[in-house]
Parts: sequence; structure tokens; C-alpha cells
Amino acid sequence: MAYLPIPEGKELDFVAIGRLCIDLNANEINRPMEETMTFTKYVGGSPANICIGMSRLGMRTSFIGKVADDQMGRFIVSYLEKNGIDTSNVVTDRTGAVTGLAFTEIKSPTDCSILMYRDNVADLLLETSEVLEETVAKAKVLLISGTALAKSPSREAVFLTLDYAKKHGATIIFDLDYRPYTWTSKEETAIYYNLASEKCDVIIGTREEFDMMEQFEKGQRDDRTTASKWFSYQAKIVVIKHGKEGSIAYTQDGESHTANSFPAKVIKTFGAGDSYAAGFIYGLMHGWTVEKSMEFGSGAAAIVVSSHSCSDAMPTAEQVQDYITRCKNGEITAS
Repeated sequence: MAYLPIPEGKELDFVAIGRLCIDLNANEINRPMEETMTFTKYVGGSPANICIGMSRLGMRTSFIGKVADDQMGRFIVSYLEKNGIDTSNVVTDRTGAVTGLAFTEIKSPTDCSILMYRDNVADLLLETSEVLEETVAKAKVLLISGTALAKSPSREAVFLTLDYAKKHGATIIFDLDYRPYTWTSKEETAIYYNLASEKCDVIIGTREEFDMMEQFEKGQRDDRTTASKWFSYQAKIVVIKHGKEGSIAYTQDGESHTANSFPAKVIKTFGAGDSYAAGFIYGLMHGWTVEKSMEFGSGAAAIVVSSHSCSDAMPTAEQVQDYITRCKNGEITAS
């Protein structure tokens, strides 16, 4: 059963809006950042990573965002274009804003952290007037990401994009992507996350992110209660992630769905959520069951956490299927 109706006859399969930044991943792994001397540069930002993931899986993709008028901004646009992503709605800032930076620390395969530089970043300066309605009108699926809601004018640009998506019949997916250092307060975050979630068909986030959204609500909140709230709005699928314990997807019919995770020779933990989202969305867009889509997302995530990068490591559909098959045949085991 296809739980997520996908519109037909659209020029683009997938459009994402939001954060475009630079990841600087530690080359000296298994040590603290204080002792790390060199880093490798990659394109980053959750919506960018997911869009790159979708393009690698063979989908027709476009991005809506804003980059700095500097070498880093040009690097980002060039990278997107080399990966087959339409950049006609990636705008260049002219105010002197900078590109956001994310330095990653890899102390161990399970102890990783990110040091973010997000002051006066270009991606949060996207204006409503810079969002092209025709880009959204071409899309089967629109993905929004929570960080883009953190400040004006980006916040208003996202809500306008949601209106365009609704007007033109796109399926809307919300990757919660909560980064507390970008927001003024938890209360502000909860209000805007809830307002955006009311307009979305699929909501994907961690248990902690949903807890943050529910801080104004009384009583005990479990996963099923959390999901059922959004089914009274527009949601058709709610995915709640529990880290190593895996994910649970709830559907409008009251069913819950789980899927296998796969062993991996883990180098770092970041990037797993973005690759999982790309694989999961890819499956849903092909009419797969929720379980099969989740399994495919888990396979994609296992590949990315086994690599030094996030965006560069996003796999093709053939690579994901091969990885899943080899895991099931016992050819790949955890490190």
C-alpha cells in the first residue's frame, strides 16, 4: 500500500529549501578537536545533504537557498551543479553575509560533535521575493528543514514556499533538524515548528525534537500520541527516530512500522539522518511500503556513517541495494 500520494506530471521530483553551508571534517580522527590540525572541506547542511542524496539516487532535483558572495558560496553552487541539482533558485547574497561553517570532531565512532559558526550567515537571509513560485510549481515533493525557520527573513521565505507547495499540489516533507544555537529560545522554536508541521504530509525527527515541540502540552507524551496529533492536521506519515534503537514510522491508519538496521564500520555518526531521509523519501516516491522505504534509508545511512564525508558519500540506488543484499548475506558485519 502506498501511504504517500505523489503528484504526477511534474518536471522536478524533489525540491529542498534551507541551509547551504560548509562542513570541515576532522582528518585526524579519534582525537579531540583541540588536537586536530587539518580538516577536509565538503558541502553541508541537512537539506543540501538530502537533496544531494536524492540526486545521487537518480531523482530530478532543485534547491532553493542563498549563498555568500565568496569563494565558499561559489564552491557550494558548483558542487550542486556537478551533482545534477538545478541551482536556478540559489541566490547570491550582496550584503556581506558569510557562509556558515561546521567543524566536526571525531573522538571515536560514537563520540562525535559539531562546532558551528552561524553568525550573519547568508542562508538565513533568503527573502520571500527571492523564492520562485515556478520552481515550487514544478516539484512533486518539497522538503523543508527546521533550521531555516530560525530567523527572518528565511522564516517567512519558508512559509511562503509552503503556501506555493500547497497551491501547486506538492507533497511536503519536514525534516525537523533542530539546532538550538540558531534559535532565540525553545519557546520560539516550538511555536514555529508547530506552525510548519501543521502544513506537512511527512514529519521526520528524533524523539528529543518532538519533545521540544511539545513543551507547552500537558501530560505524558509517547510516540503514538505524538504521531496522532499530526494526523488531525495534514500528516500522513510521522517518523520518530530513537538513535541506536532505530526508528518508528506511524501512518494515518493507526499502524506503526519498523525496519531492519544494518551493520556498518562506523567512522562517525553525523550524516546518518540525512542519508536515511533521502533513502526513505526515495522509497516512498517509488510507491514502496513504509517498511521497505525505511530499510532502504537504513542502508543508505550505514554507507554514509562508514565514510569520512556526508555529502560526498551519498550513495546511488545500486550501491544501497548492493549493501543491503551483502548485509543480508552476512558479507558485512559491524566493526
